[in-house]
Amino acid sequence: MVFREHIPTRSNIKTVVVNYAAHRVDLRRDYQNRCGYCDDVDTWRFSWFEIDHLVPQKYLVSILPTDYSNLVYACRSCNNSKRAQWPTKKEEIHNHNDEGFIDPCDASYSDQFSRAVNGRIVAETNLGAWMYKALKFYKPQHEIIWNIEQLDNMIDEIEALSADSVLLDQLLDCYRNFRKYVKELSEAGFQKSI
Repeated sequence: MVFREHIPTRSNIKTVVVNYAAHRVDLRRDYQNRCGYCDDVDTWRFSWFEIDHLVPQKYLVSILPTDYSNLVYACRSCNNSKRAQWPTKKEEIHNHNDEGFIDPCDASYSDQFSRAVNGRIVAETNLGAWMYKALKFYKPQHEIIWNIEQLDNMIDEIEALSADSVLLDQLLDCYRNFRKYVKELSEAGFQKSI
């Protein structure tokens, strides 16, 4: 199964900002509310998403720390796992000898991984295996969040059937309330992080 449905595209934002956090809303939009690394949607995360520097700040030479082109919308798990890892230690070289990273906005990033039927992330290349380990994609949360999203999509499909069954209506009410509370919890967490 494919790793992700959409490749994120960064807007061409050249605005100089004092703090890279000023880009949070734009990054969230450009990454379609998903972690650039693991593709987890932020709806089902209860800890806020963060902003990662693809090339860690300590290796930046010609890129400003606030430069939008070097920022990634990332879940806390991936951001904390990646930290300042940068095997090449050179700003312009992202990976070498199957070690390092690919920009999540590069189409070739998707080629590094796939999904097992249960939603587990699977490395497809040697570089993908290195990133898998570095970003700790083996954590069960990625599989769980993927499955919750699949169930959420199934609920949409069931709702589209619009059957007149009383039992179906009760089941859908239960799902709608579940969604409502998870959304409220998620939005409260996102608002805190802004």
